[in-house]
Amino acid sequence: MIGSSRIVRVRGRRVWDSRGVPVVEAEVQLEGGAVGRAIAPASGLAVVSEALDLRDGGAAFAGRDVMRALEHVNNEIARALAGLDAADQGAVDRRLLALDTTPDRRRLGGNAMFATSLAVAHAAAAADDAPVWTIFARGASPGLLPLPRVQIIDCGLTPDRTCDLAGISLIAIGADDYASALDWSAEVTRAAAELIDRSGRGQPVAGPRGALRFSGAMSNEAIELAVRAIEKAGFAPGEDLALAVDVRAALFGRAGRYRTSAGSAEMDTRGMIERYLAWLRRYPIVSLSDPLGADEIAGVAALAASAGTQIEIACGDAIVADPRRLRQLADEKAGNALVLEPGQVATLTELRAAHDEARAVGWRTILSGRTGDTESGWLVHLAVGWGIGQMAAGGLARGERIAKWNEGLRLAETLPSGGTLPPRSDFPW
Repeated sequence: MIGSSRIVRVRGRRVWDSRGVPVVEAEVQLEGGAVGRAIAPASGLAVVSEALDLRDGGAAFAGRDVMRALEHVNNEIARALAGLDAADQGAVDRRLLALDTTPDRRRLGGNAMFATSLAVAHAAAAADDAPVWTIFARGASPGLLPLPRVQIIDCGLTPDRTCDLAGISLIAIGADDYASALDWSAEVTRAAAELIDRSGRGQPVAGPRGALRFSGAMSNEAIELAVRAIEKAGFAPGEDLALAVDVRAALFGRAGRYRTSAGSAEMDTRGMIERYLAWLRRYPIVSLSDPLGADEIAGVAALAASAGTQIEIACGDAIVADPRRLRQLADEKAGNALVLEPGQVATLTELRAAHDEARAVGWRTILSGRTGDTESGWLVHLAVGWGIGQMAAGGLARGERIAKWNEGLRLAETLPSGGTLPPRSDFPW
């Protein structure tokens, strides 16, 4: 009822993400006493079309403090939301968006707005004494738990890199339930750590997304290590577990030219496509994410046509905040899945619109965490509430990653479907 779910207070506070970087937490209190809190996750990269992560500049924390964003939460946003019904997420988000009509929400900051939008959902769930997936589901039945995409190798796209990939993830395509998918991925991750340790390239350490760093590895070596780890753990590559390769090619190329690794010559679009097709023939890869630059629609379409319908070509860079671009990619058959990251837009309503648009054009959605993440487990609730079939929360190390995987195990005990995963027919492989 609106009497108990009316917003009476909104406040912001500065907290820290997994990289030790300041981020915005919003806290929303309702008239009935319920409280919801949420932290805006932060990307490690600046993407032009995304909602702006408002930072202070200046000397503090290398210019990355968030006091300006907090001021907006505590003043303008708090005043605007006072008296609204937290149970009406759409009305709350419309009010937020009316406050800042700039294309990238740079006036108030996408971080200030998204933290508040998400905190309202948590407050509404607290008022109902219900899990937050019930708020995300909007009264619909819950979806199944998402198929985990567990990152095993963090390649690290640095200027002195030897590997032209952001990361490699495991997909337990043969697992029947969520717990088994994590069990298998954990066994393979342990095997990979042993292989790295024996390689003479230093101790295996976790990168910022909780996956293993493999120092000095070329792209092929990193993929081959993941395949060997699957075999070492006693599983069949391509039958029990397969690989998802996150390229993020826009970080090292544009306009059809790619600087493929330290000291290497440039590669053109055709060369990149041939490289991927060779990998698909040789390795148990079932998914490629952002394989070419954001401006390479024709190139991605050519790759998708050559790769065939059983390969997932996922796109995320520069399209979540732009439904027109998503429709253009779909019309050109330049991909078949959307990588959806909270924080790419400024409200839950906009994020849901991107997910719905992907479904409308026949694409699947992959829900992904961000580089600068925190200890909350709400991401899996979003996947369940919206019926998203895959979740990429990082690797099996670092508390902010484990929190999300563990929350899925808890939900398996309470959902009507238990820990059942979506059927294999829901995926292209």
